Parts: sequence; C-alpha cells; structure tokens
Amino acid sequence: MPGRTVAKLATVSAVIAASVLAVAPAAHADLVTHCVGTGGAVTVPNDLLVPAGESCALTGTTITGNVTVAAGGNLVVDGGRISGEVRVAADGYLDATETTVDGQVVLAAGGYGIFLKDARTGTVTVRPKGTATIDSFLFAEGATVTGHVTVDAGEVRLDNGTQVQRNLSSTGTYYTDLHDSFVDGTLSVLNSATGSVVCGSAVQGRATFAGNLGGVQLGPNGALDSCASGGYWGGDVSVTSTTGGVTVDDNIINGQLAVTSNDPAAQVAANNRIRGGVTGDQAAPAANRAARVAAPDREEAGDERAEVRRTSAVQEATEAGAAKL
Repeated sequence: MPGRTVAKLATVSAVIAASVLAVAPAAHADLVTHCVGTGGAVTVPNDLLVPAGESCALTGTTITGNVTVAAGGNLVVDGGRISGEVRVAADGYLDATETTVDGQVVLAAGGYGIFLKDARTGTVTVRPKGTATIDSFLFAEGATVTGHVTVDAGEVRLDNGTQVQRNLSSTGTYYTDLHDSFVDGTLSVLNSATGSVVCGSAVQGRATFAGNLGGVQLGPNGALDSCASGGYWGGDVSVTSTTGGVTVDDNIINGQLAVTSNDPAAQVAANNRIRGGVTGDQAAPAANRAARVAAPDREEAGDERAEVRRTSAVQEATEAGAAKL
C-alpha cells in the first residue's frame, strides 16, 4: 500500500475472559464486565472494562454499554457491535475491524493509538499529547465516522474510502494525510510537523492548511508522497504560512485557491481547474513543472507501531485464555 499508512493487519479470533464488578448507586446494580483474554459471539449486557496493562480480543461480540480501555490496555474487536462509547486511556490501544461503535471514540493524552478498518463509529477525538512521552496515531481504512474527527497529536491517515460525515480538524499532529477518502464538512490542518498530503479525495466544505512545517501536497507529483490523482474541493482552499513546499496538482476546486506567505512559494500546476481563481504568490511555471516528479514513499512512518501492538495484544489475550460468562 503506497504512502504513509498502517499496513494491513492480520485478522484475529476471540472470546472474553470476564469477571463482574457490581455497583449499586440506584435501585438496580450497574454491572461492569472485565475483559482479559479472548472472547466470541456473545452479548455483554452492560459496560466493558479492559483493565490496566491487560489485553482483550473479541470476535462477533455485542456490548450493550460503554467500553473503557484502562492505561496500557489493548482492545481488539473484529465483527463486533458496541452500543455506547469507547474511551481509551494513556498508552491504551483500540483496534476495530468490521465493527460498529454507536457512540464516540476518545483517545486520551498519550494514548497509543486507534486503528479502524471497515468500521463505523460516532465522533472520533484524539487528545493533545501534553507531557506524555507517547505520540498517538489514528489510522482508518474503509471506515465511516458519522460525526466530527478532531485530532491534536500524532500521525493521522485516512485511506481506502474512509468517510467523515462532519468536519475533520487536526492541530499539532506529526502529519495528517487523506488518500481516497471523503470529508462531507470542512477540513482544517494546522501546525503539522511534517505536513499534509491529500490525494484522490473529496472535501465538500472549506479547506484550510496553515502553519505546516513539512509542506502541503494536494494531488500527485509532490515531494511528500506518491499517489495517482488529485481531488475535488467543494469550497475555498487556503494554504498559508507553510514551509517545506506547497504543490497543487490535478485538482478541481469549486471555489478560490489562496496561497500566501508560503516559503518557498506554492507550485500550482496548469492542470488544476479552479473556479474562483488563485490569489497569493506562486512559483514560476518552469519551476512548477520541474517539481512534478515522482515522490518518495512515506509508508514506513506508522505501519510498524500498529502492527506490533495488535500482534502483541492478540498474543497476550490468547495466552490469558477464555473465561465462562
């Protein structure tokens, strides 16, 4: 798979090891199922907790409540359903494949990461890193997010037909890339350390790129990543105060393109179709043509982190065994 993205991860089989913790502040007891180990196609009729430092791997499991992954915990869900929200603590990991989460997904400051493959969730939030030593990631392949995506740390990659039905906002990430993905609302990428790449994607609302240190590449033939095609932009596109280079190639922009205060000046190819015209400083056409060369591959950036964590989580859960419910 081209580009800076998580590699395809192996599938997992699973069952839950469970214990029950009862709390009774009301007339009925609220139950929390503790998951340590592996588990299959059962229904958990309450909230689920993956304890600190433990691993839980589930296949075909339905959870009717909320899910909490405590510090250092791992939750791998394949073909499951979660009726509530998922909250992942520092150094925690969520891996969801062909799974539906009706509520929001929140990764705390210093959380290890979130991997979504052919999954459906509500709003996704990645908290700022703060003083944590771990830098998070959000990788999504073929996923649907019915709410907003807000990411304030780490690596962000949306790929293979991922759809965000509201707005996508990233601030202070390591990079934020979209390949073959869709944003039905606005897109904002601010202060990314190694920039942003958007290829073969569609953004219906306004797009803003500002203060990115590693450059911005909209379409193919840029310096950051290799890809085959440009994208569709339903509103205005603004790329400002960016260092490391700006390339805009093979895009349809149904608004105005603004490229100001970039160093070096933006390279806007002649093959773009920009309905509202271009404002700001552009590189000379000759320099623009010279820049449109094959880009290096950025795939290695985050692949290993997700694959190693998932493999480790499944192995730990399998070794823990399965408990009777």
